Amino acid sequence: MTQYRPEELTEYSLTALLTPAARPEEPADFEEFWRGTFEEFGTGSVPWELARDLDATATHRVTEIRFESSADEPTVAFVMVPHVESDLRRGLVIGHGYGGRTAPDLDQVPADTAAIFPAAPGTAPNASSRFPALPDEHVLAGIAHRDTYSHRFAAADVWRAATVLIDTAPAVGGALDFSGGSFGGGIGAMALPWDARFRRASLDVPSFGHHAIRLTRQCSGSGEAVRRHLQLHPEVRPVLDYFDAAIAASRIRIPVHVAAAVLDPAVDPRGQFAVYHALTGPRRLSVRANGHLDGTVAEVSERMSRRDAADFFALPDDRLA
Repeated sequence: MTQYRPEELTEYSLTALLTPAARPEEPADFEEFWRGTFEEFGTGSVPWELARDLDATATHRVTEIRFESSADEPTVAFVMVPHVESDLRRGLVIGHGYGGRTAPDLDQVPADTAAIFPAAPGTAPNASSRFPALPDEHVLAGIAHRDTYSHRFAAADVWRAATVLIDTAPAVGGALDFSGGSFGGGIGAMALPWDARFRRASLDVPSFGHHAIRLTRQCSGSGEAVRRHLQLHPEVRPVLDYFDAAIAASRIRIPVHVAAAVLDPAVDPRGQFAVYHALTGPRRLSVRANGHLDGTVAEVSERMSRRDAADFFALPDDRLA
């Protein structure tokens, strides 16, 4: 092959992907580390303030807020709350990909749902941070130690965003869901096992699954920056095991929907399916034709994935067993 084409390096047969790989080795104190992180950042109140009102929709009030990030700096989130309080049935925390967050995705929020769209530390618009915004730099920020790694604070801010949403719309407390794709899907998998407030989750083409596998192949995503960094700094490799979405997923007990792609130049499909295979609670799988690509097929794949996630969240509890 004379020219590197990531899509040729990251496509696998569905039969192979549906066969679980050996589970990744995990640190002996994995749970201790994450439970301690939750105790430090995921409990108690979270200071927040209204930044501005945005254009309302027919069903929701839309605002931009700032809340105190686990990284000890302000970050941005967008909040949508139904105009009619009696319409509220559930809450939704929505993570984002490594493209960042500049606005809410209005079409992801049903009329009966209050939602918060937090920006991970370093990715918030008009907010200074010690973490760089560029994906290839953000994915390496603080990687020398598990306590300082950017992904630790990104996961912790999922918990803090949930606290802010419940403070804004208290009725969501008994039915809180999570949805995230790519970066947000992997970070969500890391955050979900430790926060009992979440009821269901949907992870779309989740990143950071099974580092032992994903680091063996080139890619067009942030994983390539990590792979190259480890060639020069192999001593930081053990840190990644604390931030493996597949290891974390094995601790998730709530129902989870995973949309995983058979072809993806940015996030190795084997890592995506590893997250699904690791789940031990009720689970559902949607197979995407591709992820992180442009074009008609990619657009259809994206729409189908969102539809499947919406259907999953709407299912009665007795359909999830």
